[in-house]
Amino acid sequence: MTSAPPLQPQPQTQAQPQASRLEPHYGQPQTQMQKKVPRRFAPLNPERRGQRESLLAAGGGGGGGAGMMMAEEEPVLKGVVFDVDGTLCLPQNYMFQEMRTEEPTPITPSLVLHRSVLGIDKSVDIITHIRSLPTLEERTEAAAKVKAIERAAMTKQKPQPGLVQLMDYLHSRGVRRALCTRNFEAPVTHLLTTHLPAHVFTPIITRDTPDLLPKPDPAGLLHIAKEWGLENGASDLIMVGDSLDDMTAGHKAGAATVLLVNDHNKSLIEHDHTNLWIKQLDELIGILEDGFVSPREIS
Repeated sequence: MTSAPPLQPQPQTQAQPQASRLEPHYGQPQTQMQKKVPRRFAPLNPERRGQRESLLAAGGGGGGGAGMMMAEEEPVLKGVVFDVDGTLCLPQNYMFQEMRTEEPTPITPSLVLHRSVLGIDKSVDIITHIRSLPTLEERTEAAAKVKAIERAAMTKQKPQPGLVQLMDYLHSRGVRRALCTRNFEAPVTHLLTTHLPAHVFTPIITRDTPDLLPKPDPAGLLHIAKEWGLENGASDLIMVGDSLDDMTAGHKAGAATVLLVNDHNKSLIEHDHTNLWIKQLDELIGILEDGFVSPREIS
């Protein structure tokens, strides 16, 4: 497991609200739907891939629709990039509220003062707020408070159902895996060492990775594709996540996207940046075995 060294607290710069979001952004339903771009990858199962290649050689399986899509050679999946919080582990959205609300500070047994962790409401982005603070001391103190909450939350991480099964499968098929997350390094390391000690993810892109804007900017995925030496950039990758930022980053990078659905993000199923959706991680095994095809519904 490798990761770039974290950045030191940055001097005040012009705020970049969309590119600096810490919390998962689930977005709003689209008012006007666009037609989703069809995406497909060859089956990872050798037998099914051979059957598909025979069908291609025979002329793509007939007239229009899927047959026309198969008239060209199907791309081979080169790797899968995962978000972390809400994707590899169950969502821990409560910690973002803790970052915004007040913390009790006992002075005497009968006197408890409440100090604001950040003193901001939900309309203000957490990382943007920290980076906009006027002095290095204030930025360092605020960042430390946020990381303390994240460290406390990481001890309560619970893996997503199907996590180990999916990673075992990808390893067995020789599929590379990387992470692209808005977390800092410690919670990511804790999750991997606790729940996935036998698996390797490289590179690991966090919010502290130098010179890369966080999601929804596609920089992280494009960096991963470059590190892997992929000739077609990120177009031969799949981005798996649970937020609009994940879907948008993947879409802008040219990757196919898979949404892990929960009670908060169902509106993203129909978003034009979402290619496929699943309810549980190991549902992706059958999809990749048979050949990734979108759009299609998964029950």
